[in-house]
Amino acid sequence: RAMKPRHAIIMAAVFNFLGLLLVSLVSTAVAHTIFSMVDFGGDSHQALTALMAAMVSIIVWGAAAWWFGIPTSQSHSLIAGLTGAAIAVQGSLDAINGAEWMKVIYGILLSTLLGFGLGWINYKIIGRLFRNADRVRANRFFKWAQVGSGAAVAFMHGAQDGQKFMSIFMLAIMMTAGMGMDLSGVVMPMWLMIFCAFNMGFGTAVGGERIIKSVGMDMVKLEAFQGFAASLSTFVSLFLATFGGLPVSTTHTNTTAIMGVGAAKSPKSVKWSIAIDMVKTWVLTFPGCGILGYICAKLFLMIL
Repeated sequence: RAMKPRHAIIMAAVFNFLGLLLVSLVSTAVAHTIFSMVDFGGDSHQALTALMAAMVSIIVWGAAAWWFGIPTSQSHSLIAGLTGAAIAVQGSLDAINGAEWMKVIYGILLSTLLGFGLGWINYKIIGRLFRNADRVRANRFFKWAQVGSGAAVAFMHGAQDGQKFMSIFMLAIMMTAGMGMDLSGVVMPMWLMIFCAFNMGFGTAVGGERIIKSVGMDMVKLEAFQGFAASLSTFVSLFLATFGGLPVSTTHTNTTAIMGVGAAKSPKSVKWSIAIDMVKTWVLTFPGCGILGYICAKLFLMIL
């Protein structure tokens, strides 16, 4: 409640853009993880066709979730769609790079446990430190602190999610050029960083309001300092994951941080039914979008 939804969306769009652009100049660890997660084989035509099918499956899945206001995970749908399409073109599970895929599991654990745990801890620490503070002055301070921490979350959201889709463009470029999937000595071009950063910002500006209302307003009612505690927890989790090369769901991380804060306040203050619906969505994303990616790839390979 620190900002009106429209103002929050504009701020998030700007910092999404800056996050992807600036962090990618320093580290592209997440992009490299996604790039190396699956193998589309040596046939450039088939590989590009399967990659296109994967993108179609991700778009269809994401559009349906957006329309119904469900905070699904772009990260999980991307990983699932790519995996399903790669298996379709290779015809076996050999298309999966197990070591890189394990980073997805690590990312899920980090975003869930660390997000929730930090939300709980930060709520307790901040509540103790400011328990005797003047309420009006404290609320004024935390209102602006929440805006700052929200900008920081948007910054890391751009860096984390933007790099995932930047890796897809890099895959397409290298396949088209007949370079295969060897990233040795390859540097992400500046124009690609700027292009993906712009699209991250634009996408947030266009479609963010439904998700903000679902996660930020419906799940649990937060005071200013509680919102700050949740945003700070999300930022720390995303920072560690991004520079550690772990692809995580930013929505998942933020949601569990909010749940941690709400549970620390009072388990009854959290609308667990919404949280359960989200968990169902995440659980369905891997098999659902994976199967959709597989089917789309098979169809595209038959037609094209």
